[in-house]
Amino acid sequence: MSTTSTNPVPTAVGDDLSFAGAVLSEWVKLRTIRSTWWLYAILLVLTVALGAQMSSSLSFQGVDGVPTQDAIQDLAVYAVMVSTDFSALVVSVLGVLVIAGEYGTGMIRSTLTAVPRRLTALFAKALVFVIATTVVSAVALALTVPISVGLLSGNGMDVRLDDPQYWLSLLGGVGYLVLVGLIAFSIGALLRTTAGGVATALGLVLAAPLALSLVLGSAEPAWADTIATLLPSTAGSVLVSYPTEQSWVDLAAPAASGWITEPWQGGLVLAAWVVVLLTGAAVLLRRRDA
Repeated sequence: MSTTSTNPVPTAVGDDLSFAGAVLSEWVKLRTIRSTWWLYAILLVLTVALGAQMSSSLSFQGVDGVPTQDAIQDLAVYAVMVSTDFSALVVSVLGVLVIAGEYGTGMIRSTLTAVPRRLTALFAKALVFVIATTVVSAVALALTVPISVGLLSGNGMDVRLDDPQYWLSLLGGVGYLVLVGLIAFSIGALLRTTAGGVATALGLVLAAPLALSLVLGSAEPAWADTIATLLPSTAGSVLVSYPTEQSWVDLAAPAASGWITEPWQGGLVLAAWVVVLLTGAAVLLRRRDA
């Protein structure tokens, strides 16, 4: 007489897949997509190249008065972060592609079959994207800082690397790129189309501030100033700014506007964008068919 042992079979594919397993799966997908490597490489090259170019051209020669150390630190932050606007566009495109690209190819059906808990799949994608963007952005700035400091020193500006605010401003730059990327990721999840998601994300980050200033001109009403203040680009410029009362270059001055004057306030505005858009994406993901 013999007995046959049977193993329990999951009722659905992916029932046993934990959040860690979903994260690992998303990491494999992200690193095997060619566009990921190209876009992150562009971000890295832009940061280093523009930072070096700007650092080599900045100087206080011909400026009346003696610059304060804060003014030097202000310019040093600006030199390293000059590529931030361009880098924000890069991570915006990638953020949309991470989620909307799967809708375009139909791969989202396989993803949701493997991970039936839809929010688990969504947040796993977001987490992998956040970690990858944080690492690449931090590496780009770490490579740019010594180059920038050396070039600025050759132009007569000694940057103090023991200044914690200097590093906090650079950390704010990393945070800005991550949060802008998450905003684009959420837009991609909401629209579920690559073209529409990229156009909307780039419009919000790049075109909206320009359009608002062109339409309203120099005499902006109070409501327009409030809208401009709440735009991601404005909040980001405050987040990465170095606090100083003396700014020798207009472009290096913090773009504070309205009630957003401190870096943490800019960070909160960006975080609010992420929370609202990602919550909307999560709700629609649960309600709509793949």
